[in-house]
Amino acid sequence: IYLKSRDFRNWLSVKNGPHTPMKLNDKNELVSKLEDEWDEDDFRKLTIDNKALNILLVSLDKTEHNLVRICTSAHEVDYELFKMQPNESIKNLYNRLLGLGKVFGQDENVRKLLRCLNDEWEPK
Repeated sequence: IYLKSRDFRNWLSVKNGPHTPMKLNDKNELVSKLEDEWDEDDFRKLTIDNKALNILLVSLDKTEHNLVRICTSAHEVDYELFKMQPNESIKNLYNRLLGLGKVFGQDENVRKLLRCLNDEWEPK
């Protein structure tokens, strides 16, 4: 909610991932721009991404910050801090995880799900 209140585009950066400046090459393929090719719109969008990342990082306690300090985008931080909500089913947890937009193999998804489970699942 805080990200949305600061600038809704900050939340979109967390939700959709960071902006990557792109261009069409000679073969009409979309490729990343070099830094010296970035325009004002690219800088504006990158600034939004970095503001969202900064807001998230300064709001975390030391333990959480240590988990995500190497993340380079707010979207990554959101994924790494992903946790199960109280009284949430595993099915709903899994659907929310898929909704983050990260595509991984089944093994990594299972590991992430197991790390996200709250304390009531510890004995199981």
